[in-house]
Formats: sequence, C-alpha cells, structure tokens
Amino acid sequence: MSETNFVDYIKLFSASGNGGAGSVHLLRAKYVPKGGPDGGDGGRGGHIILKVNPQFWTLIHLKYRKNVRAEHGEPGRGNLAHGADGRDVILEVPPGTVVKSAEDEEIITELTQPGEEFILCKGGRGGLGNNHFKTATRQTPRYAQPGENGQEGWFILELKLLADVGLVGFPNAGKSTLLSTVSAARPKIADYPFTTLQPQLGIVSLPDNRSFVMADIPGIIEGAHQGRGLGLRFLRHIERNSMLLFMVPADSPDVTAEYRVLLGELEKFKPQLLDKQRMLAVTKADLLDQAAERFLRRHLPRSLPVLLISSITGKNISQLKEQIWDILCNQ
Repeated sequence: MSETNFVDYIKLFSASGNGGAGSVHLLRAKYVPKGGPDGGDGGRGGHIILKVNPQFWTLIHLKYRKNVRAEHGEPGRGNLAHGADGRDVILEVPPGTVVKSAEDEEIITELTQPGEEFILCKGGRGGLGNNHFKTATRQTPRYAQPGENGQEGWFILELKLLADVGLVGFPNAGKSTLLSTVSAARPKIADYPFTTLQPQLGIVSLPDNRSFVMADIPGIIEGAHQGRGLGLRFLRHIERNSMLLFMVPADSPDVTAEYRVLLGELEKFKPQLLDKQRMLAVTKADLLDQAAERFLRRHLPRSLPVLLISSITGKNISQLKEQIWDILCNQ
C-alpha cells in the first residue's frame, strides 16, 4: 500500500433525502363525477448507508467527498400512485471503521464485519395521501401529510486497522524489514527514524494453508501517548490487533528497559492494551557473537515469550511465525 494512499481519518457532511408529500386528489371519471379520495403516498427519502467492504484498507476514496446527499422521495399522485423512494447512497468503508459525531466525537458505531451495514442518516418517511383520511363523516378529505425531513450532520470516520498481529517498537527496530521478509508487503525501509509514516499490512503464510495478518505500526517514541512523534494518530491502530509483537534491536543499550518503555506508553494510552497477548522479538541478532548472545539472554524479560531473530539471515524467522500462530490459536 502506497503511503500517500493511506487515509485513516475523514470528516464529511451527510444528508438523507426528505420524504415526498402525500397527494390530495379526488377520483374523477366519466361515470364517477364524485369519486372518493385517491391520493397516493409520498416516497421515502434516500438513506445514507455505510457498508463494510473487506477489499478496502483505507478511507482514501472518501477523502474528497465532503458532502454526501441522498435523493428526496417523490410526491404521491392520483389513482393511489405511490411516489418513488429516493435513491440510497451507499458508502463503502473498510473493516475497522469507527463512526463518530463531529460535534462531540461520541462514538456512534463501529463496523468490523464484512458486508455489515449501518444507516448513517435515515431518509424521511413519505407523507400519507388523502385516501388514508377518509371516514364515514369525512368522505372527501382535502388534505394529506407532508413528507418528513431527512437527517443531516457532520460525521467523523476513523479507521482502526484489523490485524492479527501488531508490530510495536521504536523507529528503526526492524519492523518494516520483518514485514517485508515474512509477507509480500513492501514497506519503505531505510536507516533513519520514522521511515514508516503509515501503517502497513501484510499476510503471513505458513504451511498447511495457514495465514495471519500482520500490521507494521509507525514507530513509537517515549511520550507518544501525549502526542509526541507520530503520537496518538497511530496508537489507535494497535487497539484492534489480537496480539502484540514487541520488537527491540539487539544493539539497544538495554533491551528490557526499552521493552518496558514501550509497554508503559501503551498502558498510558489505554490500559486495556496490556490485556492482549504479547511476545518480544529481539531483532538484528546477526550483530551478536556467541558471547554477546549468551549475555543478552541472561538479561531478557521473563514475563513473556522471547525470541532472537534476524530478518537479514533468516535466523528463527520460521520459529517466530509458528510461535505467533500458536499464540493466536490459543487465545
């Protein structure tokens, strides 16, 4: 996915259609000079509908569609003819889309399942024709209902990526390199901080037709929960991952301390993130000789599974994929 094509936040104005007015009409025919009321009902206004399309991974197709309006319902006609309903507008969104009110940013709904639909703005009901108002004492009513107004408002669509595994680490921890090694994703890779400016997704394949989705989240820095660095914009993508793979390079001054800083940032952002299954991958293990590796192993955290890997040499990459699979299956 091109970085410039990833959009995870949009604000748009939506307005559903008004209902059509009911008809005031009296039947007149050659041999029926005083026929009764036969005004038809107005049509319903068009809805604004959000629908989950699992083929979408971004909101870019809605980025420049700031105003969305559905058709109004048509008025009723004589001879009990019903006005046509206004055409609905269906906006396709990726799984993991959160819908908020722009006024107070209160969450309205979250859309996660393929094919799931949500009526963002309901079209106004059509008015009843005068045929509905005839009685024994009022046989020729000359009034009908107007159509109801549609709904409108400003809304925020915010995407939280759905992935099985989220990669968590400081910039240049090797997250993008790992993703490109284990999947067909081709994120930008370089030796300077914040190479990855947008989340990247890749499908990791294993033998026996097994697979899982891995997400490379842009690098976290200390203070990210307060908006520093790339901050809050990307921390939210971690919320939807089934498990978290923490990544710390082997040449870090203190692997355990760096892991604890990362864990602390997630806890300050949302404590519930610590309830997720976790694993630690110590990257760039090809930089270690045997003595350095033995020393490092004695000082690694004991509270979670740890594996030393190298995306360059392929060291323990197969074991990493199998271990992730076992964790996902045992949740």
